[in-house]
Amino acid sequence: MGSFSIWHWLIVLVVVLLLFGRGKIPELMGDMAKGIKSFKKGMSDEDAEEARPVDSKTVEHRPDETVQAAKEKASKS
Repeated sequence: MGSFSIWHWLIVLVVVLLLFGRGKIPELMGDMAKGIKSFKKGMSDEDAEEARPVDSKTVEHRPDETVQAAKEKASKS
């Protein structure tokens, strides 16, 4: 069972060339390179967004009048 010989690899190469043609393989490699570049750019953009400080806003907590009214009603009961 061993590894593939040179003849196996030549047959695979011929089949690939027949299926895709000589011009199609460089196009596929170019498309793959563009995809990798796009992925890397997306990852670096995501890291830049995480590093950017977020403006924090403080919210003053004031209970609603309805909550206070419910508490008063519960305490009377």
